Amino acid sequence: MHFAPRWLALAGLALVTTATSVSAQTGTKIDSTNIRKIYDEALLRGQSYENLRQLTGTIGGRLSGSPQAEKAVQWGKVTMEKLGLDRVYLQEVMVPHWVRGPKEKAQIKPAKGKGIALNVCALGGSVGTNGKMQAGVVEVDSWQELAAMPDDKVKGKFIFYNRPMNPTFIETGRAYGDAGDQRRRGAIEAAKRGAIGALVRSLSLAHDDFPHTGTMSYDEQVKKVPAAALSTNDADELSQLLKADPGLTVELEMGCQQLPEVKSYNVIGEIKGSKYPDEIISVGGHLDSWDLAQGAHDDGTGCVQSMEVLRLLKATGLRPERTVRAVLFMNEENGTRGGNKYAELAKAANEKHLAAMESDGGGFTPRGFGIEGSPEVVKKVQQWSPLFAPYKSEEIGPGHGGTDIGPLKEQVKALIGYECDDQRYFDIHHTAADTFDKVNRRELELGGASMAALIYLMSKYGL
Repeated sequence: MHFAPRWLALAGLALVTTATSVSAQTGTKIDSTNIRKIYDEALLRGQSYENLRQLTGTIGGRLSGSPQAEKAVQWGKVTMEKLGLDRVYLQEVMVPHWVRGPKEKAQIKPAKGKGIALNVCALGGSVGTNGKMQAGVVEVDSWQELAAMPDDKVKGKFIFYNRPMNPTFIETGRAYGDAGDQRRRGAIEAAKRGAIGALVRSLSLAHDDFPHTGTMSYDEQVKKVPAAALSTNDADELSQLLKADPGLTVELEMGCQQLPEVKSYNVIGEIKGSKYPDEIISVGGHLDSWDLAQGAHDDGTGCVQSMEVLRLLKATGLRPERTVRAVLFMNEENGTRGGNKYAELAKAANEKHLAAMESDGGGFTPRGFGIEGSPEVVKKVQQWSPLFAPYKSEEIGPGHGGTDIGPLKEQVKALIGYECDDQRYFDIHHTAADTFDKVNRRELELGGASMAALIYLMSKYGL
């Protein structure tokens, strides 16, 4: 989600070594033709969209440890087996099992008049309220503001974190990261001050009634208090009402709980390389999702695009020279256990990983790729930018790879994040609105083709 400026990608073309430039030029015409084949196959006969329809429609939300997550594992295995790959297998991993329980309830209780219902949801990993919990509210928009408050103003209250995502950041992923510390640390910092819980403004630039869940954390040395997200509309309303009535209270009821860990799996399919089978390129998305909706953009799209990469290479007859693996990672949302296990086993097996790519920014219009690697590797990938220009996905430069492939960093030459238009992503991210109907078929298939094209080039030329 960290787009490199177009000028940076083009400037990199002038910096490649002479040897690299020659190898690229000798293959440019053939590569251009083959990449066209990949895009044509995706746009004429792509399977990503229908696979996503099946995943979201028959299984839905797939939180780690849930029966739906287990069904998704079997679905992924069967779907890849139908592609006729060289190998399809499951990789065991233990995952956390948090359950939301009954739908959360909350309301504002003014000093006079009727209560006002709030749209809330528990943050992932939160403890429950053990019945109804009612207390006053203290609003803050920074850690400094919280630290400056006297104990008697905070103790026994809800801390209401209301710092919005910064709308002036053009890259919405940057705005998300900038405001996300409230969600991740909010309950810990509230409990340190004697507060009974945390209320957090949803991480979204949209103004609507959808609360956004997402993982939060606890410190084992600090009391665990409940943490809930408010929709942006309700956060605005609560803020306004507090100004008029600082003595109002909020009532919250959540039945979530943490259960014992559960055995689950990463799902892996691969095509063996024709020349360098011991060199591996991984491409993946995360199979788990939050439980509020179908997990379509986050990250059903990344999973079906990764599987489609293998299908596109087979369907076009472009057998990769290096081994290509599609990995459907389990437990990205609340633990990254799948990514850690994949990297752990790869290291134990002394596997040689050339690169790893991840799609976890939604299935919107492709823009390019963010590269984590040495300057020399970044420049080498940038040299291929002109081949992507006809498809408007040529923005290639330094950027973020991805959460699931992050643990591979010391084992690969490059971590690569597939980047698409992110302006709408956080409107639906981690909400009940993340459903199949929000995904555009053409945008999704174009993204899978872009990923397959870059993997084709890396498999042919290496890094």
